[in-house]
Amino acid sequence: MTDGRPPKSVLARGAALLRVCGESDTALSLAEAALRTGLPKPTAHRLIGELVRLGLVERTGEGGYRVGLALFVLGQSAPSVRELRDAALPYLGDLHEATHENVHLAVPDGTDTLFLEKVTGRRATPIVSRTGGRLPAHCTATGKVFLALDPSPPGRALPRLTPRTLVLPGQLARDLARTRARGYGVNLEEAEIGVSAVAAPVYARGPDSRPVAAISVTGGTRRLDMDRIGARVCAAARALTRTLSA
Repeated sequence: MTDGRPPKSVLARGAALLRVCGESDTALSLAEAALRTGLPKPTAHRLIGELVRLGLVERTGEGGYRVGLALFVLGQSAPSVRELRDAALPYLGDLHEATHENVHLAVPDGTDTLFLEKVTGRRATPIVSRTGGRLPAHCTATGKVFLALDPSPPGRALPRLTPRTLVLPGQLARDLARTRARGYGVNLEEAEIGVSAVAAPVYARGPDSRPVAAISVTGGTRRLDMDRIGARVCAAARALTRTLSA
């Protein structure tokens, strides 16, 4: 939990279990789920059993737990997510066709950037991101777009994911100023070695409002022409903004 303390209500405890199962790339054991939520193991066992019964969590053949199909269907039915994703998909597809790299649609989620959609292919650079996954905002191109336009960006030391992650407030502030000036964010191997990205903001009520999302292209550092990709990403983001503002 954000304050280090386990949740108190039954609903909050169930939500915590769902969250850790959703954030993990692999199935979690009961002990791991209890540890990550701070819940007593018997409590976690009882609640996760109920979540399995409801179809929100599923148990693997090896005894681990992961998000169930019912939760995926429920999440996809959220109107705001569905409408944004449906509007964005044509532009994401065009960017992928033009670059043959990974293309993301992301939204801000607290101190993270959350990937609502990922379009990729056989020719794209293999990367760790996935639809429904999240990464810290300060080390991603999409996250920097959100932080650059936030009136109160982080003012504390930040976690380091690679040797190139900007972890000092002054470093990040200068990078966010460059993001505002050029109109797009850049991640230079700050989340994953050998992988860089370019992202541009998407608005629902015009550029004077806060961005509701960001579009990015992510690929091998040596394969990305930042200026060329930046121009393409900005054009796609502006087109999606016009669609959402219509």
